[in-house]
Amino acid sequence: MLIDFKDRVLNEKYNLMAQLIIPRPIAWIVTQGEVLNIAPFSYFTGLSSNPPTMIVSIGHRPDGTPKDTLRNLREHKKCVVCLVDEPHLEAMHYSSKGLDVSQSEAEVFDIATQKVFDEFPPMVEGVKAAFFCEYMQEVDLRGSKTIPVIIEIKHLYIDESIITDKEKMSLELDAIARIGKSYAKLGEKITPPVIP
Repeated sequence: MLIDFKDRVLNEKYNLMAQLIIPRPIAWIVTQGEVLNIAPFSYFTGLSSNPPTMIVSIGHRPDGTPKDTLRNLREHKKCVVCLVDEPHLEAMHYSSKGLDVSQSEAEVFDIATQKVFDEFPPMVEGVKAAFFCEYMQEVDLRGSKTIPVIIEIKHLYIDESIITDKEKMSLELDAIARIGKSYAKLGEKITPPVIP
């Protein structure tokens, strides 16, 4: 079967992409605006190591206004990307609910946070890894309401419990990913053969 995307409506395109581009890591992004905003995004990935950057695609609210994360990034230029593990799954899922701009997910869903750097928003308390990032630039998708935003990593928090080798800085994080409309853990790892 061949599918021409120009013949498909937006929901069909999203559904096909979300089921096949797997697993998608979840960026639980904390930004500060009128209130503290904590929102999950699964259209997110690493972009480059030099400069150390990630990209996250941010949509708009149903009324066409920018989502709080995008508005806060444009205005304050800072965010914290927390990686989600199983103990935080339920809170992360609930935090995807659209709230009024005057409401904070931290308060509505009882998500505890902790301040690490004065110049950045707080991170979600208890996560095993968090990137402290600065807004770098947006990518124009020619008429799309989705805005890909490039953020530059300035600092990284790592919980010592996920460090398996301090000398090599090897990490073992059992992060939650998005697969279609469901969540999953990675499961069994496969070690590649040595290239001759």
